[in-house]
Amino acid sequence: MILILQGDELSVAHTEDIATQLDGELSVNKNYTVIQTEVLLSDGQLQQLRARYQFDINMIPSSFDPSSVGLLVTDMDSTLINIECVDEIAEYINVKPQVSEITEAAMRGEIDFETSLRQRVSLLKGLEVNALEQVYEQRLQLNPGAEVMLTTLQQQKVKTALVSGGFTFFTERLKQRLGLDYTMANVLGEYKGRLTGEVVGDICGAQSKADFLLEHCTKLNISSSQVVAMGDGANDLLMMNEAGLSVAYHAKPKVQQQAMTVLNYSGLEGVLGLLQLDFN
Repeated sequence: MILILQGDELSVAHTEDIATQLDGELSVNKNYTVIQTEVLLSDGQLQQLRARYQFDINMIPSSFDPSSVGLLVTDMDSTLINIECVDEIAEYINVKPQVSEITEAAMRGEIDFETSLRQRVSLLKGLEVNALEQVYEQRLQLNPGAEVMLTTLQQQKVKTALVSGGFTFFTERLKQRLGLDYTMANVLGEYKGRLTGEVVGDICGAQSKADFLLEHCTKLNISSSQVVAMGDGANDLLMMNEAGLSVAYHAKPKVQQQAMTVLNYSGLEGVLGLLQLDFN
């Protein structure tokens, strides 16, 4: 079994303590620590271990080979970036509380994503399209570690994809800015410079994200076991379930419970630690 430890609060004493508990072999790297052990932890034991420390502790599935990864598929809102775009757009038309409430319910898995998206977008009807540009320029920020994660993976010839239940207005700008290979998101209806309150075409929801992952495995001639999929909300779970390694990034409880690995203390550079890749 391989455990990956990482986070600002990780110390040599902590790593030695855990290695001793597990009778494991310790390998300390610049940005992460690896413990190899013959001890197999149950999910409950892993959770108990995590509860004791303020850093990320993850068990890498034995079926997953980090060196074979060919594709990273990541969610956008609250994963690659710091905001829920639809919530921020809603503030320009004074409906943010109503939209945010629906967003939270959807991310927790309490209502299906497609229904929630149509409800939220309908509340944006009549808003000037230029409000989206203001959200992008003034409110959208990359989450910590995003650029080093993407740059390092791209240097390793790993393809990068952004799939979102959000909107193409944002994914396409991020694609150009970050050199992403693929994107998929929803198209907001517009008419005479204002939003129509509708989504154009099929909705990019949970099943669409999973289908996207599998289709791009075929396109790249790789297996799904060579994919890392990352998200924070319930609509990411089908996609994450298809991947060789799933990563819950500062995610809702339901997602943390089902993901293979969780990042709660690290930034997005934590993905590199899970893949045992060094970075500067």
